Amino acid sequence: MMRADEIMTKEVVTISGSATVAEAVARMKEKNLRALIVERRNNNDPYGMVTETDIVYKVAAYGHDPKKMRVYEIMTKPCIVVNPDLGVEYVARLFANTRIRRAPVVKGDLLGVVSISDILKKSDFVEKPKSNFELYCDDNPSALEARMYED
Repeated sequence: MMRADEIMTKEVVTISGSATVAEAVARMKEKNLRALIVERRNNNDPYGMVTETDIVYKVAAYGHDPKKMRVYEIMTKPCIVVNPDLGVEYVARLFANTRIRRAPVVKGDLLGVVSISDILKKSDFVEKPKSNFELYCDDNPSALEARMYED
């Protein structure tokens, strides 16, 4: 079974909790992301996360000014984090049970982010067949045979 550190995205984009929501939106647009990890203030501080849902539900829906609101006012903190050695099946179960879509991968320091997209695109839970079969029919319709070939 693959582990979280094998499928995680290693290029993590972070933001300070004191940044404005407008700055967070600009960074999300620039990097084409749906969430940002909120940096810790010190080594004992937990990680936080701000998502596009936080911004829509907590800022836009109430007409708040994103240039005046700060990330720390709307972020989720502490957020659920994943150990890099955790198997992908368990990451998926964690996501299903907590209804989250992504989590920082942490072992002391921030190593990456794992998301439901990573699980679908990079993991091996849907095994690729080693060989494929095709049906072959020549000019004689009764001569149908299966042929095996390698990818």
